[in-house]
Amino acid sequence: MDFEYTEEEQAFRQEVRDFLDENLTAANRRDANFMANWLKKVREKRWVGFSWPKEVGGGGGNIMQQVILKEEMASRKAPPLGTCMMGLAWVGPAIIQYGTEEQKQRFIPDILDSKYHWCTGYSEPNVGSDLASLQCKAVREGDFYIVNGTKIWTSLAPFASWISLLVRTSSNPESKHEGITALLVKMDSPGIEVRPIEIMAGGAVFAQVFFDEVKVPVDNRLGEEGNGWKVTISSLANERSSIGEVTAMYEKLERLKELVRKSRKNGKPARDDVGIRRQIAVFEARIEAMRLNGFRYLTKQIKGEPLSSETSVNKLHRANLEVEMTDFAVELLGQSGLQLRDQEGAVDGGSWATAALSWPDVAICGGTPNIQKNIIAERILGLPKD
Repeated sequence: MDFEYTEEEQAFRQEVRDFLDENLTAANRRDANFMANWLKKVREKRWVGFSWPKEVGGGGGNIMQQVILKEEMASRKAPPLGTCMMGLAWVGPAIIQYGTEEQKQRFIPDILDSKYHWCTGYSEPNVGSDLASLQCKAVREGDFYIVNGTKIWTSLAPFASWISLLVRTSSNPESKHEGITALLVKMDSPGIEVRPIEIMAGGAVFAQVFFDEVKVPVDNRLGEEGNGWKVTISSLANERSSIGEVTAMYEKLERLKELVRKSRKNGKPARDDVGIRRQIAVFEARIEAMRLNGFRYLTKQIKGEPLSSETSVNKLHRANLEVEMTDFAVELLGQSGLQLRDQEGAVDGGSWATAALSWPDVAICGGTPNIQKNIIAERILGLPKD
C-alpha cells in the first residue's frame, strides 16, 4: 500500500486549502447569508457531486481527489458540500447509472443545487434488516404503478420532497431478490401519509410512511422493472471506503479529549487518571485501525476491484465505537452527563446525553450489528449460515 501522494494530488490539496483560506469564515463570524454563499461557491467549483461525471454537472474528480477534498474539508470543520444528503449519497449515483436522460436532466441539477431533500423507502415493519423480503407492492395499470404498503425508519421523510422507493412488482419471483422495482415518488402524492417517529432524545428525523393507492408514473421507474435490487445494491456501493466515517470518529475523539481535559475525577484532573488515559488510547487505536482498513478498501477501489462484504467490518466498528465513546463521556460527567440541552448543569449543550439517547439510530442505520456480524461470519469467514 502506497501512502505517498502524486504531485497532481498534492497540488489539488493545496487548491482546496487555498479555497478554504479565502472562503471559510470563522464559525462565530458567519452571518445569515453564509451558508447560501458557501453552497454557491462550492457548486461553482463543481465540488458538490465531485466524483460525478462532468456531463451531468459533477466535478469528474477521481477517487483520490475526492478523499483529499473530504479530508481537507473535515480538518477545517467546513460546512457540507451540498445539503441534499440522500441525493448525493445514493439517489443521484443511481440515477446517473440507471436513469433515463430525462430523469437525469430533471433530478440531478436539483440535487447538486441542494434544492430539496430525498429519502429512501427501504425498511419495512416485520422485515427487520432483510431488505429483500420487502412486501410493499406496486401493480402496473397502464402508464402508472399503483403502490400500497408501508415503510418504516425512513430517514428525513418528515421533510423530504421525494422518496426513492423499493416495491415488489412480482408476487412469484424465483428468488426474493427478484421482482423488486425502484420508483421515484413525489412525497406530496395523494395517498401518502408520513407519521414522524420521535426518538428518545427528542426530534423526529425518522418516520413511518404509508402508501394507499398511490399513483406513480411509469416514467418515474428507475431502471427496468424487476431490476430494483441491482439498482439499490449499486447505489449503496458508493462511498464505501468509510473514509468519511473515520474522519467523523476522529472529530468525536477530539471532542472527547477536550471533555477529559476540562473534567475532574475524585477531585483531581480527569486527564491524570491512568484508567481514563488508557481508555482514550484504546479509542484512538481502534479508530486508527478503521482508517487503515478504509485505505485497504480505497486501494481496491483505485484498482477497479469490487468491494463487497468486507466493508461490514468498519460499519460494525463504527457502531460499537459510537456507543462506547458516548457511554464513556456520560459516565465521566456523572449527573451532569444526564442533562439535556438547556437543563441546569448540562455540559456541551447536553450533546453527550442526546447522543447517548440516540444510540438506536447509530446501531440501526446501515444494518444492525447482528446483521453485520452475520455478514462477516458467513461471507468473509465462511461459517455456516445462521
